[in-house]
Amino acid sequence: MHIHDWPALERPREKLLARGAGVLSDAELLALFLGSGLRGQDAVTTARGLLAAHGPLRVLLERSAAELAELPGLGPARACQLSAALELCNRYLAAGLERGEAMTDPGAAGRYFAQRLRGHPQEVFAALFMDTRHRALAFEELFRGTVDGAEVHPREVVRRALAHNAAAIIVGHNHPSGSAEPSAADRAVTARLKQSLALVDVRLLDHFVIGDGAPVSLAARGWV
Repeated sequence: MHIHDWPALERPREKLLARGAGVLSDAELLALFLGSGLRGQDAVTTARGLLAAHGPLRVLLERSAAELAELPGLGPARACQLSAALELCNRYLAAGLERGEAMTDPGAAGRYFAQRLRGHPQEVFAALFMDTRHRALAFEELFRGTVDGAEVHPREVVRRALAHNAAAIIVGHNHPSGSAEPSAADRAVTARLKQSLALVDVRLLDHFVIGDGAPVSLAARGWV
């Protein structure tokens, strides 16, 4: 049965208009980008097949546009649409952190770090440099490691903070294993960074650990 033949309130587009995007399943959201399915299938069925074979959703969307274009039911045009949608999401999350906008929601930084770091197959350590009013100046990926860890050099973090004339920074790194539980090494690095930055009057505001779930804030646990 074609989607147009479904009851009106069961069609993804009509459901979104009536009740909001949050009520749609991953397959229904993906189907809106597909528009139509493979031969003999509606868009939702094709979307479910893509998620079953190449998902879940995060894994699917972490592919490059070129990789997405090779998947059945997508092709170059739809692959570009999905990649563009993901980049729009990245820029939306970054908007509240850009210079000139005060960061009034600390959780926004955690979501931003998650969006930037979660897809990396190896551990990446990054820093968000901020001015005296805690407005973002720059975001940089500073260190990369293996799936087992990244070696963090506090002197380099201090050097970049001074280069940006930062008054405060937030740092974060991902755990490719998926577990966001901070390790003893994470706590030790945080302590070393805090001490090193304090010597040049730069405050370390937080350290986020990114896994598959919600970002973990070391500041919230009293470790910053």
